[in-house]
Amino acid sequence: MQTTEDLISRAAEAIKQSKYTVAFTGAGISVESGIPPFRGEGGLWNKYDPKILDIDYFYTHSGRSWSAIKEIFYDNFSQKKPNKGHEILAKWEASGLLKSVITQNIDNLHQEAGNEHVIEFHGNSQRLVCVHCGNVIEISSADLSDLPPRCVSCGGLLKPDFIFFGEAIPMLAYEQAAEAGKNCDLMLIIGASGEVSPANKIPQKAADHGAFIIEINCDQSLYTPKVTSLFLQGKAGEVLPAIDAIIQQIK
Repeated sequence: MQTTEDLISRAAEAIKQSKYTVAFTGAGISVESGIPPFRGEGGLWNKYDPKILDIDYFYTHSGRSWSAIKEIFYDNFSQKKPNKGHEILAKWEASGLLKSVITQNIDNLHQEAGNEHVIEFHGNSQRLVCVHCGNVIEISSADLSDLPPRCVSCGGLLKPDFIFFGEAIPMLAYEQAAEAGKNCDLMLIIGASGEVSPANKIPQKAADHGAFIIEINCDQSLYTPKVTSLFLQGKAGEVLPAIDAIIQQIK
């Protein structure tokens, strides 16, 4: 039976030898930065009604929806910072070990850590888009003192630039993620449960094209019995630095 150290060494060797590594991240990596998941224990839907992120409800009750959105995403989580897991992925991209990150998260923490090639499968909370004219602004430029916020260009309703229930995945993000899944020879699944569709199809696509799948999760997921080649149980902020330490020793 292989020890944790053996598994970490195998992961390090596989990443070092890979020609095209992609990371696929979910809520678990951001939980370590203090951002709760939407679902499960401690999830946001235990406190808030999911309808606040239903696109039809947003349009018909924009003030109520925005009140909760501001509290969740801009009052409570705006000061959260990348953790060691995010930092290692940014380090690996900078050194050429990692091609890109496909993330289901909307918190911008991969970018803050230094990743430049981030495929935002569900969008990004740090941007707002006008539903009327399409104008896009950074949240830092928005006035959230009077809700719902309005576009300075046309007066239209501003919406966070992430996917609401009832909206389709942006075609460009979907195509980029699918292409990365098809081209990679190694995929890191980090903090993802496999419960959210259609994002959960990306690791399957990678496995179908022969990629070696390393999964890092605190508990086994829906991916574990189906696509995972090597399962490492633990927090990304602990497991990824351990892998990196071994990689640095490989000649």
